[in-house]
Amino acid sequence: MRPSLLRAPLGRLLTVFGPFSPSPNKPATQTAAASHRCHQRNTMRYQTEERGRPNSANYRIFFKTSEGKYISPFHDIPLIAETEEHDNGVPAKKPKNNEHEMLFNMVVEVPRWSNAKMEIATKEPLNPIKQDVKKGKLRYVANIFPHKGYIWNYGALPQTWEDPNHADTVTKCCGDNDPIDVCDIGTQVCFPGQVIQVKVLGILAMIDEGEMDWKVIAINALDPAAKELNNIEDVHRSRPGHLEATVDWFRKYKVPDGKPENQFGFNGEFKDKSFAVEIIKSTHEHWRALVQRQTSSKGIACKNVSCHESPLKCCADEARAVVQSVRIFAFLFLADISKPYKTIRSRFVDKWHFV
Repeated sequence: MRPSLLRAPLGRLLTVFGPFSPSPNKPATQTAAASHRCHQRNTMRYQTEERGRPNSANYRIFFKTSEGKYISPFHDIPLIAETEEHDNGVPAKKPKNNEHEMLFNMVVEVPRWSNAKMEIATKEPLNPIKQDVKKGKLRYVANIFPHKGYIWNYGALPQTWEDPNHADTVTKCCGDNDPIDVCDIGTQVCFPGQVIQVKVLGILAMIDEGEMDWKVIAINALDPAAKELNNIEDVHRSRPGHLEATVDWFRKYKVPDGKPENQFGFNGEFKDKSFAVEIIKSTHEHWRALVQRQTSSKGIACKNVSCHESPLKCCADEARAVVQSVRIFAFLFLADISKPYKTIRSRFVDKWHFV
């Protein structure tokens, strides 16, 4: 029996694996609006709201619906995406029944060629995007020649969770306590917080310090090459060296920080689309157990506005209060605004490593 896939639109959880019942998402456009150091970007169905100063520990990107209701990108954005409406207003097509042709929503955390390690804050209420901090310092990935920063748009699939209580049957490693990661190999450079629809092509089994850390390989459905790329073999054939560079990047990106090279399951070979979809289904089931409090949360914040089966579902007013409290926190810690943070940042983004 195939596991069911829950979808959490802003209403109720639905069982959608076989057939899927997706949720719409449209191409990302950017608008400029500023209020109280708060900047907004629209991704049509979803909006992002920036609080605090970029390249600082207080910087947060919160998510809202097009109606302005605050949501969690981790728990409230559906895993499965619908096909989009056409520009002339023709209604969206019905979802395809073949689960391997489905499009997935991807929350972009890090744009291609950038270095700041932005991520969904899984342990903060409403899970905004923030820059990772380790030992009191903001984290930037190193430039390892010939790669400049991240070599794809990097992000996560919402409503998935790599359960640290669950050991993979092949690698025997447990999950890393995060949503499953995605590398978008399309040509568009996205922005943090952008929600795009992606076609899954394959998956890489990375083992990060003993933890299972799957890397889904996908392409933006709006990319000109999306129609020609349908599986991982298509990537091998049409983009020589791209997947090899991906393995090389993930193997070495922590070495400049004094850590050992990462290891891989399956001898570093990419598994195909069917395998990837099964892994995504499994991590979705783990997420379902998480938001329903059927498993240990390991510190994950599960506040949401749409998962009716979740005891941690909250109302719009509660979600707004969370954001307002974080804004107060951000302003209290802006005392270091005069520091030359651009100079500090440049030490990381302008330096090259030869590993």
